[in-house]
Amino acid sequence: MFSLAEENYLKTIYHLEQESKGGVSTNAIAERMETKPSSVTDMVQKLAEKKMLSYKKYKGTTLTSGGKKIATQVIRKHRLWEVFLVDKLKFHWDEVHEVAEQLEHVQSDKLITRLDAYLGSPDFDPHGDPIPDKDGYVKPTEKKLLSELKKKQRGVCVGVKETSSEFLQYLDKKNITIGTKMQVLGKEFFDGSMIIQVGKDQFFISKIIAENIYVQTN
Repeated sequence: MFSLAEENYLKTIYHLEQESKGGVSTNAIAERMETKPSSVTDMVQKLAEKKMLSYKKYKGTTLTSGGKKIATQVIRKHRLWEVFLVDKLKFHWDEVHEVAEQLEHVQSDKLITRLDAYLGSPDFDPHGDPIPDKDGYVKPTEKKLLSELKKKQRGVCVGVKETSSEFLQYLDKKNITIGTKMQVLGKEFFDGSMIIQVGKDQFFISKIIAENIYVQTN
């Protein structure tokens, strides 16, 4: 049994490992969790004693197989609850993250198994993120950031990197959601901003926006 704080640390380190493809620094964990490096050091030592992670000086923190299993199960529960909230309770996609943060710590395996079956074993959550299976396997997906597309390239939105309410509400105003088709009409080399077309609408988006939208291209 792990505490809520321990599960949150394992989940955070897992996400950071996926982004960095290697060991995660104490400062990176502290920044992501909005806490002090000293607090991170204490928790890392505690989780290392439980064989959930390993720490090497100058190489950072990496999860063990046990740590990855716990992390992916927390992520699985979080994303299944997001699907439930959107599909069954009709929450909007910008409303579910904080609620799912609370529900992801439910300890009943039977409940999660039945929830998965009730939802039809979905592969992705409402934000386009893959849902790990019960064994922690995450189905690989082909995707790139909108910012990587060149002029005249087309793509379909398959996910978002940023899941804050403010960002998702911005996308709603631009009629961008999972499955939305778009084309890059112009791109500024100076700052990476773009002009894109969504349906009949053409509008400007900043580099920051483009760096937070995942697309698939033909």
